[in-house]
Amino acid sequence: MARVVMSNISSAMSSSSPPSPTSSSLSPALSAPPPTALPVRTIPGSYGWPLLGPISDRLDYFWFQGPETFFRKRIEKYKSTVFRANVPPSFPFFANVNPNVVVVLDCESFSHLFDMEIVEKSNVLVGDFMPSVKYTGNIRVCAYLDTSEPQHAQVKNFVLDILKRSSKVWGSEVISNLDTMWDTIESNLAKDGKASVFFPLQKFLFNFLSKSIVGADPAASPEVAESGYAMLDRWLAVQLLPTINIGILQPLEEIFLHSWAYPFALVSGGYNKLYQFIEKEGREAVERAKAEFGLTHQEAIHNLLFILGFNAFGGFSIFLPTLLNTILSDTTGLQDRLRKEVREKGGPTLGFDSVKEMELVKSVVYETLRLNPPVPLQYARARKDFQLKSHDSVFDVKKGELLCGYQKLVMRDPKVFDEPESFKSDRFVQNGELLNYLYWSNGPQTGSPTESNKQCAAKDYVTLTACLFVAYMFRRYDSVSGSSSSITAVEKAR
Repeated sequence: MARVVMSNISSAMSSSSPPSPTSSSLSPALSAPPPTALPVRTIPGSYGWPLLGPISDRLDYFWFQGPETFFRKRIEKYKSTVFRANVPPSFPFFANVNPNVVVVLDCESFSHLFDMEIVEKSNVLVGDFMPSVKYTGNIRVCAYLDTSEPQHAQVKNFVLDILKRSSKVWGSEVISNLDTMWDTIESNLAKDGKASVFFPLQKFLFNFLSKSIVGADPAASPEVAESGYAMLDRWLAVQLLPTINIGILQPLEEIFLHSWAYPFALVSGGYNKLYQFIEKEGREAVERAKAEFGLTHQEAIHNLLFILGFNAFGGFSIFLPTLLNTILSDTTGLQDRLRKEVREKGGPTLGFDSVKEMELVKSVVYETLRLNPPVPLQYARARKDFQLKSHDSVFDVKKGELLCGYQKLVMRDPKVFDEPESFKSDRFVQNGELLNYLYWSNGPQTGSPTESNKQCAAKDYVTLTACLFVAYMFRRYDSVSGSSSSITAVEKAR
């Protein structure tokens, strides 16, 4: 279940960035009409009857249609990429959750979610539903803070400082832990004829992220070294179950997983062990948070644990298997092209500097993020009344209304991306302007995370790490066969 649960994780270090460029920054053929030429429309759609509307949409979303079809069918029904709908969780045991949202599903309307002058992000990481703060030590960590709250700047600056300092070891930790991961896969492959990717990948992520972000070596705690990744998986799964589409065993899924929130007590033991691990082994980072950024002891540890577990570990646990599957399932010769570029531009030592020169590798990473962003949904609440613009209309949004964007469709906007449903490995080599519309990080890829926005603080580390993951694979192997779940054959580099 942990792998399925990961698919709904929102970015813990995320924040929103200044509004991205509008489509007029692309070629004239993609330009939207000037605002004065756009008609003002009433937002189509409705929330239905109380209780009945939300439960009907919930069943469509989780059971009868699935999230992607749920949104596609409503685009067709309303002839609009902006409309009203309900998103889970909802009735019967979420009395304090309002499922009513304004859905935004094109690049133009979605970009409003990054403008912190007109939207706010307090407690809307996964919509109007917020997991109990018991999951984070009774503290609202950075992901749940709006930019107007003073503590947001304190924590965001602490995170940016952590990342700046980690740059000295991040690349080397990735490489050394990839050595261990692929050694394990090769050993299992020789023994069993195929090798699971999941457990070696999870250990790789937990080890390198703990060392890079927290400065804590899991080897110092045998229990954490052995099971730390599983503790994070369970912690993530239990708090997000009401929002996750698993797609099996209906109606049991609806009855038992989507009808109420699960208590922190189910995972408190593992969380407390991780807290103690960070408190002891990551004390340098904790003390710096207190001395330089004004955080309390508990705030520092719970924010570090959330960043490590929810955003970094959770996000990579979704994205890297997707990236691996994209490459291994290709039948157009992509592996040959990647191998050629990696070996021509890799230099004597792989690192962030060398992968920055690999245009095809970067484009494959970006294209995978476009088609399958690790954070499927983004939310923001209207800070004031404002007019929201899509490519073809203007809509009045009222203060307090919750906006919801399903990124998997937003970044398949046919007015921005040619052949939007197709994977095109060199899409971003051919047109770098499209990075303005790559929104996976709660802001455009061309944006910069700061204390005044909610863009993912580690967005560049994510893409460079993914590039390093790909480059390492094709330095070590001529070819790899299998899928994101198991490797069936490897041909070592000659």
